[in-house]
Amino acid sequence: MLEIHHKRVHLFLLLIVSAVFIWSVIRPSGYFIWVLEVLPAVVGCIVVLVVYHKFKFTNLSYVIIAILSILTFIGGHYTYDDVPLFNWIKDAFDLSRNHYDRFGHFFKGFIAIVIREILIRKTLLKRNWIVWLTLSISLSISALYEIIEWIYSAIRSGNKEAKQFVGMQGDIWDAQWDMSLTLIGSIIALLILSKWHNKYLTPFRD
Repeated sequence: MLEIHHKRVHLFLLLIVSAVFIWSVIRPSGYFIWVLEVLPAVVGCIVVLVVYHKFKFTNLSYVIIAILSILTFIGGHYTYDDVPLFNWIKDAFDLSRNHYDRFGHFFKGFIAIVIREILIRKTLLKRNWIVWLTLSISLSISALYEIIEWIYSAIRSGNKEAKQFVGMQGDIWDAQWDMSLTLIGSIIALLILSKWHNKYLTPFRD
């Protein structure tokens, strides 16, 4: 019965992610920049689906993966520096930039829970090592993405699409901000969700 409930949750999340993906691909800001932005999420979702019968994550991890995918699809549709809600926040609070990019990088830090789950279930590492390795992997993924953005911008000589992809919005420290926010998000995710995550992991330890 519990297994059926979990499958219903997984199907519900899949349907929501699929619906947002379909919406995202309909008349985006630009199809090329859309592909660049959503490709990591699409690849991630495909991997999760392929390994589903061999390695089922906890519902908490699936919810985080779903939210991250949805945030990516929204950013791909509008571009990260032009999401309407955050444009409104920018105007309402007289901010210097659209902060959807910063918000997205902060929440990307929550991938730490997914990484933590893999390490707990597939390794014999002790708790402290799992924490530090989880943070290291999360930050490494963020740094790798910033390097990819830099390489693409250098190849494309900083054209409009490259600027949209990088999303600096005039801030020379944008990459450092992005990585720092991902790290902060990872730390907060581990602090507030680890105990809850452990409850979800209990069946896999028995």
